[in-house]
Amino acid sequence: MNINVFFISISFGLLMIFIGFKPLDIKQREFVDVPLFQLEAFTLHELNEEGLVTLMKGSKATRYSDRYKVTNIDYTDNSKKFIANMRADDGLYRDVDDILDLKGNVLYNREDGLIFESDEATYNKKSSIAHTKKDYVIYRGKDRVIGTSLIYDNRLNRVKSKNVVAKYQIQEK
Repeated sequence: MNINVFFISISFGLLMIFIGFKPLDIKQREFVDVPLFQLEAFTLHELNEEGLVTLMKGSKATRYSDRYKVTNIDYTDNSKKFIANMRADDGLYRDVDDILDLKGNVLYNREDGLIFESDEATYNKKSSIAHTKKDYVIYRGKDRVIGTSLIYDNRLNRVKSKNVVAKYQIQEK
């Protein structure tokens, strides 16, 4: 701390001393994105009056004010006609807008047998749309489709894609 001392002349037989302080340069930091807590080997259940809506598991999670960052995520959405399960190496679930970003070895598995694999995907729980801009493989039974830039609508059971190569098993009646 820097201290400046000034001596003033003696008046009326008293000694007067003035001390002045030079303000310090203190840098203030604003911590905007501080984790609230961390979990290891956890299972998170979201329930409503009808029962289980969402199940999220992981080996490690960090909770922030608006999201969960999860390692080895296993996420199940039970809120639609078909139950959809998604797994990946890493996941980021933003609970403000119900968006799940998945990265690394993404596996999407729907109750009716539809499966797709990709390196990354995004799932919007409100609209039931899963999409990826990366290469993917989609399976149902013995049928197989390979392509890029998948948009899958779980509600309408529709798929949009680019650069598609399909292999279907057609049964004769």
